[in-house]
Amino acid sequence: MVWAIVATVSGLAILAWSADKFILGAAAVARFLGMAPLLIGMLVIGFGTSAPEMVVSTFAALDGNPDLALGNAFGSNIANIGLVLGVTAVLLPVAVHKGVVRTELPALLLVTGLAWVLLMDGDLSMADAVIMLVALAGLMVAAIINGKRHADDQWGREVEAEAATQGLSKRAAWLWLVVGLVVLVLSSRLLVWGAVGIAERLGWPELVIGLTVVAIGTSAPELAAAVAAARKGENDLVVGNVIGSNIFNTLGVVGIAGVIAPTQVSNDLITRDLGAVAVMTVLMVLFAWGRLGRGRINRLEGVVLVTIFVAYTAFLLLAGV
Repeated sequence: MVWAIVATVSGLAILAWSADKFILGAAAVARFLGMAPLLIGMLVIGFGTSAPEMVVSTFAALDGNPDLALGNAFGSNIANIGLVLGVTAVLLPVAVHKGVVRTELPALLLVTGLAWVLLMDGDLSMADAVIMLVALAGLMVAAIINGKRHADDQWGREVEAEAATQGLSKRAAWLWLVVGLVVLVLSSRLLVWGAVGIAERLGWPELVIGLTVVAIGTSAPELAAAVAAARKGENDLVVGNVIGSNIFNTLGVVGIAGVIAPTQVSNDLITRDLGAVAVMTVLMVLFAWGRLGRGRINRLEGVVLVTIFVAYTAFLLLAGV
């Protein structure tokens, strides 16, 4: 039990470090290869911030632990809204871009609805997983086309500003990319081993461990980045980042896990956990929309999101006990 806890804590800490270095190296390498800032932004914000969830859920599925993989994906969505966005809003009210209100929030609602429709029969089949991955590819293509039509692209601006502060050489960029990826993979293996060990010794379902310990851990990089941005007064992209990460978690992480290991989906996940994802998503949409579509998520609304997240997590842990 002690070694399982040590492995889980160590895995989470190393995972957060390696994910940051992997994203840093990937963005710099993409710049050296001449990729457009918009495309780099999508890869960094989408694949990059969801890299821990993707790698952890992939290994969980490969090891025959599909509940851990699904719990990690949907639990991270709940943590992104309730913990990351909620805590950030408590520290400093979060502004919401008009483009986020018009396009990204409706897209997230549709993605959440699609996941519910595909999983409500209690089965994550190969066909369901392929539909999710195709939908993700379609959204990425649509985002790129839409971004090219609008020169004032917030993801592109963010990437260019971040790149200007890093100044990595080509060698350093490739080094961090490779080292970050290797350590990300190794730490994910360590984390999955530790989480499964804790679940076995406590008699808790792997789904609960995935929804709580693993999900919060894999969302830690997003929380750290969001809090740092709030302290600098640069938190106006937090909502967009949360939406992008949740879309990738729902379609990419679940889709990859489903392709690797199609599985039965428990009724608890469909009714309780997907229900929680839907409630949190709708609340975020309502708070972000505000009056006349020009909203911001204020401190009181942040407290509401954090409170719901804490209550949900406490319920899961008590249910596990």
